[in-house]
Parts: sequence; C-alpha cells; structure tokens
Amino acid sequence: MTKDMVPGVKVAVVGVTGAVGTEMVSVLHDRNFPLTDLRLFASARSAGKTLETPFGSKTIEEFTVDSVAECDVALLAVSGDFSKEYAPQLAERGVTVIDNSSAFRYDDDKPLVVPEINADAIGDAKIIANPNCTTAILAVALQPLHAKFGLKRAIVSTYQAASGSGAPGMKELEEETRNILQGGQSSNKVFVHPLPFNVIPHIDKFQDNGYTKEEMKVTWETRKIMRIPDLPLSCTAVRIPTLRAHAEAATLEFDKPVTPEAAREALSGAPGVKIVDDPENNAYPMPLNASGHYDVEVGRIRQSIVFGDHGLDIFVCGDQLLKGAALNAVQIAECVVSGKVR
Repeated sequence: MTKDMVPGVKVAVVGVTGAVGTEMVSVLHDRNFPLTDLRLFASARSAGKTLETPFGSKTIEEFTVDSVAECDVALLAVSGDFSKEYAPQLAERGVTVIDNSSAFRYDDDKPLVVPEINADAIGDAKIIANPNCTTAILAVALQPLHAKFGLKRAIVSTYQAASGSGAPGMKELEEETRNILQGGQSSNKVFVHPLPFNVIPHIDKFQDNGYTKEEMKVTWETRKIMRIPDLPLSCTAVRIPTLRAHAEAATLEFDKPVTPEAAREALSGAPGVKIVDDPENNAYPMPLNASGHYDVEVGRIRQSIVFGDHGLDIFVCGDQLLKGAALNAVQIAECVVSGKVR
C-alpha cells in the first residue's frame, strides 16, 4: 500500500459542510479510524465557523493546498472541477487523495475502488476515485454472484433518493413536500421537475445515445470495478421522493446455471451484504430500513422469467451517503493505512 503509512495518520476532509463531508467525519469516528489529527476544510464562506462533530468541536479551515498538504490522507467531497485542479497538486505534495467526484473515475491510471471487490487496485496510487453512489451499491451485490456464476449481462433500473443531489436536494424535497401538504404549490431549483409525489426519469445530462450520464456511469464504472470491460449493462435512473437511500432492480444473466437458493448461499456472508429476502413476512430491501446502515440489502431474489435457469431478478437497497459515498471513501482510506477492509 502507500509507502510508510502506519496507524496514526493526519486526515483532512475537504468539503465538510456538505452532506457527504459531514458523513465522512461521522464514519471516521464510528469505525475508529486510526488518526492522530482531523482537519476540516471548506470554502472561505465557511472558514472560521465551529462544527460540532463526534470528535468534539472543530473549527472549519479555508482550503489551501499548503494546509491540506500537512495531512497524510485527504477525503474530497467537492465538485469534479475542484478535484481536477487540486487533487494532482496534493498528490504531488505526498498526500493520498480519495476523491468522491467523477473527475478521475475513467482515467486508466487512476484506480476506481469498492474495497470489498478490488482493494488490490489501489497499489501505490496517490489519487483514488470513489465510485458513483449507484454503482457502488449495485457492485457490492453483484460481485458475489459474479464470482460464483459469471455475470453475462445486466439490466438495471434505479430508484434514487434526493440525497444524490446533496444537502440542497434533501432540503428541497422536505420544504416542497411541506408546501404541498399545506395547500401550496411545489417548485423546483435543484431538480429538473418538482420531486414531491413524483418520480423523474432524468438524472444528469442526456447523452447522444439517449441515456443520461448517470445511467452511463453505472455501465462504465461497473465494468471497471468488476474487471468485466465488455459487460453488457443498461440502466434507467429515476429520482424518487425519498431522502437518502438508493434502491435498484436488476435483471441478471449468468454464464452458469443459477437458482435463487444458490444465489442466497453466494450472498450469505459476503462483505457488505445483508440478505433481506422473506416475502412471506413482507421482508425485502427498502430505503426506510437501509438508511443509516452500512450494509447493502439484497432481496426479492427470484428466477428470471426472461433468462430462465441462467438468470435472476433481484432488488437492492443501500444508503447513498454511506456505502454510496462516505463509507466507501473511508474504507478506501483504511486500505491505504492497513491493507485491510473491516
């Protein structure tokens, strides 16, 4: 792993005032990350403010390369443009950068990592990309099945929470829902249409092939993380009026025959996976239950009508701010420090 990295590192969280940055701090504390110093950075607008954290009261600092370069690991919860400008500068100063944006995900020389799947890809990299939230949640569920049965193709539909647009998206959903319930009208600034009591099959920009960039991220990133460069995978990404957990329905075809029972066996005990699959008792993955939890829930496991004995249909749900962002970033940092995923 990264040279001379030992427990007791200095960690910077950049973009700490956002939803993901806030969760990064909580996850570092919850997982007893071996740090000796935690420094929190944001824009000049937030610098000097006090933030209450599980580590006690912390003063937010204005981001500068020189200040963050005093740390060993930097967790970036910022825009892609910001990351493109500053991550290379930090890396040149010896900082290991774990970036939550899409800035480096598709660079051949930058690892894109879900630690349960491809922690070995980190090597000595100084810039490590955190995947798209939808991809990370899906890949955790797919990997154990791929390892046993060989994933041949996937058709995915996502049901993505407001948290995918950060704290402003969550705030807009709450405020505009309240407006409607009080007899008013719903407006929208964060989302392309009003989200309360609605679903929007449009996340990110439309591409020339008719898919949105969010949908193509799932294809591109799953291929890279799972090391299946030609995997046929299509996705329809839909924003729904839930707060912070993404759900996904996946129709899967495999190289080898598969049964729901064999799939449950493959998923049982897989790192980061929790099987919630008892339809007789109305138990299946739901955002309400997955929110605030680390594991990705997998359920509704059934034989595919389309692909027969070589196919499955499954339903997956995971916390977008945790496994979809902050948790995965901290797990990568754990790999950098110790080479282990807890």
